[in-house]
Amino acid sequence: MIPPSPLLEGRGISKSFPIEGGIFRHTIGTVQALKDVSFHVAEGETLALVGGSGCGKSTLAKILAGLLFPNAGTLQWKGQTLDTTDRLAHARRIQMIFQDPFASLNPKLSIGTQLGDVVRLTGAADVNSRCVELLKTVGLPADVLASYAFQFSGGQRQRVAIARALAMQPALLIADEPLSALDVTIQARILDLLRELKKSYNLTILLISHDLAVVDSFADRIIVLQDGQVVEEGPVSQVLAAPKQPYTQALLNAVPRISL
Repeated sequence: MIPPSPLLEGRGISKSFPIEGGIFRHTIGTVQALKDVSFHVAEGETLALVGGSGCGKSTLAKILAGLLFPNAGTLQWKGQTLDTTDRLAHARRIQMIFQDPFASLNPKLSIGTQLGDVVRLTGAADVNSRCVELLKTVGLPADVLASYAFQFSGGQRQRVAIARALAMQPALLIADEPLSALDVTIQARILDLLRELKKSYNLTILLISHDLAVVDSFADRIIVLQDGQVVEEGPVSQVLAAPKQPYTQALLNAVPRISL
């Protein structure tokens, strides 16, 4: 069987951040967040990116979403170099939902304004109808458009954030810890929603998560990051059943187990 061709591929991605100190905030060093990271995401699959805090997961996600630029390395989209300088074209390919749905929404603007601004970029003939359609897709009523982020629960805000990401009709959706700010019952509902949307929108998903139980139930393949480097990758069932690296085993050992 011929494996699916990569939708997105990263080659040798590295990213460092300056450390500033002193009265005049001089650069006194750097922190290497990513070191020569290479990966691929096949069209239609769900790839999980896991690792401990500070391992570089969110940095890589922001680079893929065009929010950060790497110091070295290249990104390819369907075999062609990805131009991250064309923000609109990039946004039509890749969208991202964030860990904190409240922080990702503007508290001063209505949901209708925020969603409508994105829909206008797509050239939709009837912006309001398209906004209502997007809200319906994520299980929210039309009257949400007149409301503000602070009026909703965490789960409802995350649904709004997902609707906004879907407005651009992306091929790749990056979900950066989308469940961690929610309680357990809401987590299950959002995960079910992502499953439904993946199927109905034919999405490719990059899931960033610290929850290996979620990864096991949702993802096809897994990449393990440690200190900004890929230390293990492969099919989820294979890696979680028989991890080759001590670091991956340590992540598995850290998963709480309940005795019945």
